[in-house]
Amino acid sequence: MIHQLSVTLPPELAYDDAAFREQALRSLHLPTDSTAVVRKRRQSVDARGRQIRVHVDADVFVGEQPPALLQYKKPQVDVSRAPQAIIVGAGPAGMFAALRLIELGIKPIILERGSDVRARRRDLAAINKDHIVNPESNYCFGEGGAGTYSDGKLYTRSTKRGDVRRILEIFVAHGATDEILVDAHPHIGTNKLPQVVADMRASILEAGGEVRFNTKVIDLILEKKEIRGVITSAGPDAQPEEVAGIGVILATGHSARDIFHLLHDRNVTIEAKPFAMGVRIEHQQSLIDQFQYHRPDRGDYLPAASYSLVTQTRFNGVERGVFSFCMCPGGFIVPAATSPGELVVNGMSPSRRDSKYANSGLVVAITDNDLRPYADEGPLAGLALQQELERWACRAGGGTDTLSSQTAPAQRVADFVDGRISDTLLPTSYQPGLASVDMYDVLPDHIAQPLRQGLRDFGKKMRGYLSNDGQLIGIESRTSSPVRIPRHRDTCEHVEVQRLFPCGEGAGYAGGIVSAAMDGERCADELAKLYKAGGRGLR
Repeated sequence: MIHQLSVTLPPELAYDDAAFREQALRSLHLPTDSTAVVRKRRQSVDARGRQIRVHVDADVFVGEQPPALLQYKKPQVDVSRAPQAIIVGAGPAGMFAALRLIELGIKPIILERGSDVRARRRDLAAINKDHIVNPESNYCFGEGGAGTYSDGKLYTRSTKRGDVRRILEIFVAHGATDEILVDAHPHIGTNKLPQVVADMRASILEAGGEVRFNTKVIDLILEKKEIRGVITSAGPDAQPEEVAGIGVILATGHSARDIFHLLHDRNVTIEAKPFAMGVRIEHQQSLIDQFQYHRPDRGDYLPAASYSLVTQTRFNGVERGVFSFCMCPGGFIVPAATSPGELVVNGMSPSRRDSKYANSGLVVAITDNDLRPYADEGPLAGLALQQELERWACRAGGGTDTLSSQTAPAQRVADFVDGRISDTLLPTSYQPGLASVDMYDVLPDHIAQPLRQGLRDFGKKMRGYLSNDGQLIGIESRTSSPVRIPRHRDTCEHVEVQRLFPCGEGAGYAGGIVSAAMDGERCADELAKLYKAGGRGLR
């Protein structure tokens, strides 16, 4: 017999496995020494009141064995001689597309401009310690994409796009903790994601797929309005190589500016899309815990507290959204530039979220008015704005167009709102270091003024948030792609170029690891469907 249980408990009972099991059995009037199996389905923290509670849904199996935890099974096939499809990018969209193609009997060839996760660590150390940016391998480019060295957040609102449970199970099958199947806001952590990603690569290789690192796509093989493959380069001294396939899944991520320029130059239709820019805000995690949990500390059971803030502001007669983005409790701020002479910050958290710092993006919606000075760039206007502000930020921290200083401009929160340069800055998780500046010299008015108004609103919602106990670190400019690569809604195929499947965040169809992974699977399904139908010369 299976009993479905839904209970609300204090954290010390919900998060202690033995205590929860005992509580579950008692609620069903079963002896605590019963052989019944208790399995949680979902749990979430409710910190809205003074008494914090955890909602838990669980199944209790009495007199029968529970089904296998994972329905997903790694494909036991060999596609080494099967028709091959090209995947550009080894982020979540690209890797999940590859695993799905294998299930569908197609050989994936992943082309990744950056390094594998192990070699990538050296490139990240060079950014943090020596301020050296490798434009091909960094926090954005390399195996696993930008998500590998991030918080590893796995929650999404995009449940209509695919099977979220399946995506989570694939992660668990490759080494992620099964807690992600239960938590309302699951995450893997930047310390564990690299091994999970490496295990996913191993599955692709064992099934006969290919993964080529340090291999950059430099051109497309187009015949009229059909893509036949790509041209790659493995370095300045290597000869270009043609790679052909039955279709191309373009999953390059939101920072592959050269790909957007390539598409534009080759007259492949792209279009501008909405995005946002701003800063990272950093506090002590203990302060965020106090704000959210209404207690001196979170104790032994509660997770590091997070938050989500949003407000509407008005500047020059135009309403703009200001909102927190990619909040990283117990995390770090990292340098995420992809070119020398530019400065970008992002956030990440380890699995335990045990850093003493909390950070979040705090960003402002960009409007068409903001892009008018870059109108000559057409659909690439957003890229031009991003790049200009990233160069300003680099110079503000002491760099130049050729000297890649990653020292980030910063200002205490109340000082920014009141228009004062900070005499001193707070300790920070950002390893390359901070420079005290007037952030109004770094951010244009259409970002700085709405941000100022937004902080005042947020200070009313979270008492203590607007104070000099927090600081702003700039700039956060890569929230999402400023470009969309349009595709047909039903087939995921580009609106003009046949056999080209724009995919994931870089194409404008995802906003995180899970939604990108689901989009990768969907593009793989549509590519395989087209091939198996014999469509448009696919043989």
